[in-house]
Amino acid sequence: MKVAVVHNIYQQPGGEDEVFRAETDLLSTHGHTVVRYTVDNRGVSDTGNLALAAGAIWNRTTHRQLRELFREERPDVVHFHNTHPLVSPAGYHAARAQGVAVVQTLHNFRLVCPSGVLFRDGNVCEECLGKFFAWPGIVHACYRRSRSATAVTAGMVSVHKALGTWHRTVGVFIALSEFSRRKFIAGGLPPEKIVVKPNFLISDPGRGGHKGKFGLFVGRLSPEKGLEVLQRAWGMLGQDFNLKIIGGPLSRERSGSTAGPIEWLGVQPKERVFSEMKDASFLIFPSECYENCPMTIIEAFATGLPVIVSGRGSAAGMVTDYQSGRHFRAGDPADLASKVEWALGHPDEMAAMGRSARQAFEGVYSAPENYARLMEIYRLAMAA
Repeated sequence: MKVAVVHNIYQQPGGEDEVFRAETDLLSTHGHTVVRYTVDNRGVSDTGNLALAAGAIWNRTTHRQLRELFREERPDVVHFHNTHPLVSPAGYHAARAQGVAVVQTLHNFRLVCPSGVLFRDGNVCEECLGKFFAWPGIVHACYRRSRSATAVTAGMVSVHKALGTWHRTVGVFIALSEFSRRKFIAGGLPPEKIVVKPNFLISDPGRGGHKGKFGLFVGRLSPEKGLEVLQRAWGMLGQDFNLKIIGGPLSRERSGSTAGPIEWLGVQPKERVFSEMKDASFLIFPSECYENCPMTIIEAFATGLPVIVSGRGSAAGMVTDYQSGRHFRAGDPADLASKVEWALGHPDEMAAMGRSARQAFEGVYSAPENYARLMEIYRLAMAA
């Protein structure tokens, strides 16, 4: 099979970029011809505001380049990852014009929420969900804290709703969880075109021994990730138990700090992350927003590490309470502290949960399972 893969690379590298690389590598490993088309958001600063706004709705350059690419390469299917803002939905129309089947992975909630996260001012927000034009997001300046930037994003979605882009040009949408699928349906995407396929790891890091006797947090140090809740919970523990925090951006005051039971490690390479996961007693995932399919949880599962997770969104669906980890009430530091205390008092049960987490990785989030599902989706798009 020949597969064209289109991705708008982010200014700050993240999970979507990682999944793009993993899936293209996965396809190449299995002998498929992969044609990559990428643009980089680091070039956004060189584009004028009006040109950027117009291009986010319909990028004529991208449309022309992709039509030429599809005409020359004649791929069986084109798989889009991120298209905002430089690719634009014009890419779907370029594929349709050349008769190429289209698959779009829904990595974030941008098609139903201008900010892409359904989160505002420290709380889950669904004000724009299901609206033809996301005017509340403009009022609250949800995208990049700018009403004008939010208006462009909301306008892009509304224009392509009116054009029928989401219904007519995309053969299959990939939601990363059943929870996310329900939100996209509530937001107006055609339910018959949305299938579920989670993220995955292309390389298996292997199980760890988990003898380090510490808790671990891995992620971006931003408010929606629940870091404040985690810190408050750690201050409520009735015993001294170390917590390691990996991620950035790291403030100058925290950099290198080992005060108290919290050790701030900053941004670390993947090898170090896996090393700490293999040694940790459990991962804590306190996110307060709707996550789609966090790679951090998949990585923890791969090393046999149970996860204490906030009971909100897709992350809660990935972790089965008392089976592969524990749930706590999102935003509740006292409840999180109680779950950590429970984990410390039940080492045998936590070890069994780690084994179940590893089984979940092998059965759902491994490369072989993901490849089989991806091929099913491509065949479905081509048949449509």
